[in-house]
Amino acid sequence: MISRKLFVGLLHIGCFAFLLLGCNYNPKYKLPIIGQQTLENGEVIDHVIRPFEFIDQDSNIITNATYRGKVYVTDFFFISCPSICPLMTKQMLRLYTHYEQEPQLLFLSHTIDPRHDSPIRLKHYADKLGVTSSKWHFVTGNKDSIYNIAKDYFIAVQDDSKGTDPASLIHSGKFMLIDGTGHVRSFCDGTDPKSVEKFMFDIDQLLKEHKSEK
Repeated sequence: MISRKLFVGLLHIGCFAFLLLGCNYNPKYKLPIIGQQTLENGEVIDHVIRPFEFIDQDSNIITNATYRGKVYVTDFFFISCPSICPLMTKQMLRLYTHYEQEPQLLFLSHTIDPRHDSPIRLKHYADKLGVTSSKWHFVTGNKDSIYNIAKDYFIAVQDDSKGTDPASLIHSGKFMLIDGTGHVRSFCDGTDPKSVEKFMFDIDQLLKEHKSEK
């Protein structure tokens, strides 16, 4: 079995190889599907995001079907986060603004503090950012479901305490790029503007790939 360290190294090599291609679309090149493959009845199955159901800032039910056939960027955060979340939100908002007129790209942010981040609080948060709810869904739900789905996105989340201290909630600052069939295709450090800038090349590549297949 491949070690985690080697796996992460291979991912970075793959992303670097893509950057060497430049920003022009190459139909012979596709972003890799990230994750371990499984074998079912003699067929190789790629990693895919499992079925999910959450509630967004408008109290609408959000599922895999909401994003089916669309490319989307996802992350994990919480409103009272005292550390990396403001940096991540700034960069996610940067992506939102850049792709605001791109109907094939959506956004999905999961709170890891569902105890406090109700749909009403998420609505207020989204309104302060000035984003459209149909474009960027901020979701809450069952805590176990949120923490389990994070594993599908290869994002680490952790609650180190039973108390109410926001510092007890820990999460990765990664952004993940998902294709229209639920495969993870790329990632970046959402706290690093340069990493996000490179990530935009991957988004453009996947959007062109997605449109070429229609």
